[in-house]
Amino acid sequence: MFRHPVAISPDDIDHMGHVNNAVYLKWVQEAVVDYWSSVAPPGAVAQHLWVALKHEITYLRPTFLQDNVVAEVIAEKVEGARAYFRTMLRRGDDVLSEITSCWCCLDAATKRPARLAREVVGRFLPTGQ
Repeated sequence: MFRHPVAISPDDIDHMGHVNNAVYLKWVQEAVVDYWSSVAPPGAVAQHLWVALKHEITYLRPTFLQDNVVAEVIAEKVEGARAYFRTMLRRGDDVLSEITSCWCCLDAATKRPARLAREVVGRFLPTGQ
Protein backbone atom coordinates (compact mmCIF):
# COMPACT_ATOMS: atom_id res chain seq x y z
CA MET A 1 0.00 0.00 0.00
CA PHE A 2 1.18 3.49 -0.89
CA ARG A 3 0.29 6.48 1.29
CA HIS A 4 -0.06 9.95 -0.25
CA PRO A 5 -0.80 13.03 1.92
CA VAL A 6 -3.66 15.14 0.60
CA ALA A 7 -3.54 18.94 0.71
CA ILE A 8 -6.89 20.67 1.25
CA SER A 9 -7.19 24.29 0.15
CA PRO A 10 -9.96 26.83 0.78
CA ASP A 11 -10.88 26.58 -2.93
CA ASP A 12 -11.78 22.90 -2.37
CA ILE A 13 -14.64 23.83 -0.02
CA ASP A 14 -18.12 24.15 -1.50
CA HIS A 15 -21.24 26.07 -0.48
CA MET A 16 -22.08 23.38 2.10
CA GLY A 17 -18.83 23.90 4.03
CA HIS A 18 -17.07 20.67 3.05
CA VAL A 19 -14.81 19.48 0.24
CA ASN A 20 -16.65 19.43 -3.08
CA ASN A 21 -17.15 15.96 -4.56
CA ALA A 22 -15.24 16.86 -7.75
CA VAL A 23 -12.07 17.52 -5.73
CA TYR A 24 -11.85 13.82 -4.83
CA LEU A 25 -11.05 13.09 -8.50
CA LYS A 26 -8.10 15.48 -8.35
CA TRP A 27 -6.85 13.77 -5.19
CA VAL A 28 -7.10 10.29 -6.69
CA GLN A 29 -5.20 11.38 -9.80
CA GLU A 30 -2.46 12.97 -7.71
CA ALA A 31 -2.18 9.90 -5.47
CA VAL A 32 -2.05 7.31 -8.28
CA VAL A 33 0.45 9.33 -10.33
CA ASP A 34 2.60 9.87 -7.21
CA TYR A 35 2.45 6.12 -6.54
CA TRP A 36 3.58 5.38 -10.11
CA SER A 37 6.43 7.92 -9.89
CA SER A 38 7.66 6.54 -6.57
CA VAL A 39 7.54 2.84 -7.49
CA ALA A 40 8.45 2.67 -11.18
CA PRO A 41 12.05 3.03 -12.34
CA PRO A 42 12.91 6.48 -13.76
CA GLY A 43 13.15 5.16 -17.31
CA ALA A 44 9.63 3.72 -17.16
CA VAL A 45 8.30 6.98 -15.70
CA ALA A 46 9.88 8.92 -18.59
CA GLN A 47 8.53 6.52 -21.23
CA HIS A 48 4.94 6.19 -20.00
CA LEU A 49 1.94 8.37 -19.26
CA TRP A 50 -1.33 7.43 -17.57
CA VAL A 51 -4.88 8.42 -18.44
CA ALA A 52 -7.87 7.59 -16.30
CA LEU A 53 -10.56 5.52 -18.00
CA LYS A 54 -12.99 5.13 -15.12
CA HIS A 55 -13.44 6.19 -11.51
CA GLU A 56 -16.12 4.95 -9.15
CA ILE A 57 -16.32 6.91 -5.90
CA THR A 58 -18.26 5.96 -2.80
CA TYR A 59 -18.54 8.94 -0.46
CA LEU A 60 -18.80 7.84 3.17
CA ARG A 61 -18.10 10.95 5.27
CA PRO A 62 -17.66 14.66 4.49
CA THR A 63 -14.18 16.15 4.43
CA PHE A 64 -13.42 19.58 5.87
CA LEU A 65 -10.70 22.21 5.42
CA GLN A 66 -8.92 21.45 8.71
CA ASP A 67 -8.82 17.66 8.15
CA ASN A 68 -5.57 15.74 7.79
CA VAL A 69 -6.29 13.36 4.92
CA VAL A 70 -4.20 10.55 3.47
CA ALA A 71 -4.88 8.62 0.27
CA GLU A 72 -3.99 4.94 0.53
CA VAL A 73 -3.45 3.45 -2.93
CA ILE A 74 -3.32 -0.25 -3.76
CA ALA A 75 -2.61 -1.62 -7.24
CA GLU A 76 -5.03 -4.50 -7.69
CA LYS A 77 -4.18 -5.85 -11.15
CA VAL A 78 -2.69 -5.08 -14.54
CA GLU A 79 -4.25 -6.39 -17.75
CA GLY A 80 -2.48 -5.42 -20.94
CA ALA A 81 -2.17 -1.63 -20.93
CA ARG A 82 -4.79 -1.26 -18.18
CA ALA A 83 -4.13 -1.00 -14.47
CA TYR A 84 -6.72 -1.14 -11.71
CA PHE A 85 -6.30 0.71 -8.43
CA ARG A 86 -8.23 0.99 -5.17
CA THR A 87 -7.80 4.21 -3.21
CA MET A 88 -9.14 4.95 0.24
CA LEU A 89 -9.18 8.50 1.54
CA ARG A 90 -8.74 8.50 5.32
CA ARG A 91 -8.88 10.98 8.17
CA GLY A 92 -7.17 9.03 10.95
CA ASP A 93 -9.12 5.79 11.32
CA ASP A 94 -12.17 7.17 9.48
CA VAL A 95 -12.60 6.16 5.84
CA LEU A 96 -13.95 9.22 4.02
CA SER A 97 -14.32 7.64 0.60
CA GLU A 98 -13.42 4.56 -1.40
CA ILE A 99 -12.46 4.86 -5.04
CA THR A 100 -11.88 2.18 -7.63
CA SER A 101 -10.28 3.30 -10.84
CA CYS A 102 -9.05 1.95 -14.15
CA TRP A 103 -6.15 3.61 -15.93
CA CYS A 104 -4.56 3.14 -19.35
CA CYS A 105 -0.79 3.24 -19.75
CA LEU A 106 0.37 5.19 -22.81
CA ASP A 107 3.68 5.35 -24.59
CA ALA A 108 4.85 8.92 -23.90
CA ALA A 109 6.10 9.43 -27.48
CA THR A 110 3.24 7.95 -29.49
CA LYS A 111 0.38 8.48 -26.98
CA ARG A 112 -0.79 4.94 -27.84
CA PRO A 113 -1.65 2.25 -25.27
CA ALA A 114 1.44 0.43 -24.03
CA ARG A 115 1.98 -2.67 -21.92
CA LEU A 116 4.36 -2.35 -19.02
CA ALA A 117 7.35 -4.68 -18.80
CA ARG A 118 6.85 -7.57 -16.38
CA GLU A 119 9.59 -6.27 -14.07
CA VAL A 120 7.81 -2.90 -13.82
CA VAL A 121 4.48 -4.57 -13.09
CA GLY A 122 6.26 -6.60 -10.41
CA ARG A 123 7.05 -3.39 -8.53
CA PHE A 124 3.30 -2.82 -8.10
CA LEU A 125 2.12 -6.40 -7.87
CA PRO A 126 4.47 -8.90 -6.23
CA THR A 127 3.02 -11.72 -8.35
CA GLY A 128 3.67 -9.73 -11.57
CA GLN A 129 -0.01 -10.15 -12.39
